[in-house]
Amino acid sequence: MAADGERRRAAAIIRLLSVCPHIPDSYMTEFFSENLWAKVPRSWRETLSKLTAPQLAALLLERGPCAGRESVWPLSLLAFRASAHALAFSRQPRSCKSSPPSTAVSRQPEEFRANGSQSSMLSHPFRKHVKPKKQHEIRRLGALVKKLCDATGCQHVVDVGSGQGHLSRYLAFGHGLRVTGVEAREELVTAATRFDRELLLSLRKEAGRKLECRRDILDEEVASQFLPHHLVGRVGSGASGEDLLQLLEVQGSPGLEGSPFVLTGLHACGDLGPTALRQFAQCPRVLGVTAVSCCYMKVTTGSTAESGYPMSTWVRGLPGHGLPYKLRELACHAIEDYAGRLKQQSTGLRVHCYRATLETIIRQIDPSLKRPGVQTPRNAHLLSFEDYARAGLRRLGLDADAQWDSDLVSSMLAQEARVLAYFCLCLMLAPAIETLILLDRVIYLKEQGFQCKVIPLFDPVFSPRNFVLVAAKGDGQVSDLLTCLEEGAGRA
Repeated sequence: MAADGERRRAAAIIRLLSVCPHIPDSYMTEFFSENLWAKVPRSWRETLSKLTAPQLAALLLERGPCAGRESVWPLSLLAFRASAHALAFSRQPRSCKSSPPSTAVSRQPEEFRANGSQSSMLSHPFRKHVKPKKQHEIRRLGALVKKLCDATGCQHVVDVGSGQGHLSRYLAFGHGLRVTGVEAREELVTAATRFDRELLLSLRKEAGRKLECRRDILDEEVASQFLPHHLVGRVGSGASGEDLLQLLEVQGSPGLEGSPFVLTGLHACGDLGPTALRQFAQCPRVLGVTAVSCCYMKVTTGSTAESGYPMSTWVRGLPGHGLPYKLRELACHAIEDYAGRLKQQSTGLRVHCYRATLETIIRQIDPSLKRPGVQTPRNAHLLSFEDYARAGLRRLGLDADAQWDSDLVSSMLAQEARVLAYFCLCLMLAPAIETLILLDRVIYLKEQGFQCKVIPLFDPVFSPRNFVLVAAKGDGQVSDLLTCLEEGAGRA
């Protein structure tokens, strides 16, 4: 049975989203063309329009008491803010130490303070071809997967959506696990195999140094057994994917025949996250799973058994549980990074107002054209609005010399503060929407009788999609591990 607290929390988030449904479901490009500001309660508008960019960050986007207000806020706005923050999962791991987002250097995790491109907690062979963000992720997720393997008694890991194999290599050579990577794109599998061999050569060259890897796998004969095995395939139970076990049996995975394993996915895009959880629930040989999901807007929705949202019977039965595309897209925003830009009063923030103003001009020229994708020049915020607009119109194949009402345009550009305030009002709900999606998955697993936790594992400024859902079968060590993870909030 799913915990009553999780059910109540999911239901409360759905009620919160119904209070002002047009706010999170709106497009910032239509701020002027759809008069979005007028849809905000009048008392809220009077309060929000007076806030500076740093105040928007501190008072709307950051959790904690709403301190430092220079005016009395409407109780309804205070309640809306308090509910949005209280219902959302905390995004800060206790073991990640990062300074306030004031400078580019201080916004990096502690392991990158000495060198912004190299984690001090990984040796060179594990950093090669790996960007800093991914270094941070594979180190922390790798440690968690190893703990889950130890608790479930598994020696084999299947990494779905393995890409170029960075996590697979770290699990194999950093933690001595047998790893099978499954990736849909053949060119990424080819690259992963090449990088495996490069890593093995690098480890042998540094054999005399203290490394994170097991020393016995440096032996050529033993090492060949620990090289990750990469398969080309798409996991899924629909027409576009294959059953995981069938794929593993058909293509073959050395050492995996009939043995139990742990399933993992780092940034499992769209439906891959829900698919991994279903494979865990339905396959007796999968004893544990760690899923870090992303791209929620690509998740399929509906009432079918294979939908990515909702997965649980409970959430599917709640009135108003649906999450339109825009809400799922909003859940993917990097809220900490945006708060940092607000505090720095970045000039790049004006692009919101630029684009909303341009949308009005586009509709005046061609009323049938709404919310087109506009590939504007790099550093568009450094351009005058006229240069920005002319460039945008040219890229849409519209008349770049079209005349517009300069007084109207000036009036819209003068409302940049309102545009920012409205966007922050939307963004304030993003963590709660992500929490609802994750709660639905937790409730689904608990409906099946499994133990699971959602943990903030990565530094959220560095890696915005930082939650990992951990589930396992069994008790004893498994229960102890999940309890420890909950209490340590991702200490790895």
